Amino acid sequence: MILNDQVAVPHMNSELKDTSILIVGGRSGIGRRIAADAIAEGARVVLAGRDPEALVLEQLGASATSIRLDLTDEDQIRSAAQSLGPIDHVVSLAANHANGPLAGLDREAIAGAFGAKVIGPILLAKHFGPVLRPGGSILLFSGVAAWRPAPGLAVMATTNGAVASLAEALAVELAPIRVNALSPGIVDSGAWDRLGAGKDALFADTAAKNPARRVGQPGDIASAALLALRNPFLTGTTLHVDGGARLA
Repeated sequence: MILNDQVAVPHMNSELKDTSILIVGGRSGIGRRIAADAIAEGARVVLAGRDPEALVLEQLGASATSIRLDLTDEDQIRSAAQSLGPIDHVVSLAANHANGPLAGLDREAIAGAFGAKVIGPILLAKHFGPVLRPGGSILLFSGVAAWRPAPGLAVMATTNGAVASLAEALAVELAPIRVNALSPGIVDSGAWDRLGAGKDALFADTAAKNPARRVGQPGDIASAALLALRNPFLTGTTLHVDGGARLA
């Protein structure tokens, strides 16, 4: 029985138990945490990247497998969709940074950054959209630099901004498949360890400036990612999980 303005909709699984999730860029600390949390909820995970051997995470157990997938190779993407489908969700964390002063930017590096963040996800949507099950979704990763640009981050700001626009465009074109973006702030995911002692200074400065008064943890991002996968009424949206950094 339908009451008032309620509309009958097909039942769609809003939980992750028994779903299959492709995570592109699963080597990252955030990608590993998304995989682990999804498996804990009963999902099966396929980690994809250029180096599948490094992506096999023994601690994830039998619910995780890996495949080689280069987002610059459309044939690989097409083949992966054919071999893996039907699946429930696709998450793309792929990135190829081209940071530095404008005067020193290299065209090939700029193209690589757009390939990982924009062109690659478009091709993922092209080939995986048709094999996603009802209730399925695509989640793309943007980043706070799009809303807080800084010198030396022109390419990062532009590609991340493009991801947010792409999520909206794909949500319309692929409907009722849902497409969303997630924009993290500074996260202690291991990516900043290369700074050595400078990492502590960066984190302290970040925490002092953003409204949350802390930096992010992989679990903060993973919980938002799983929300985006679960929620059947969320599409065409960018989730800002940045401690309010874009407001600071």
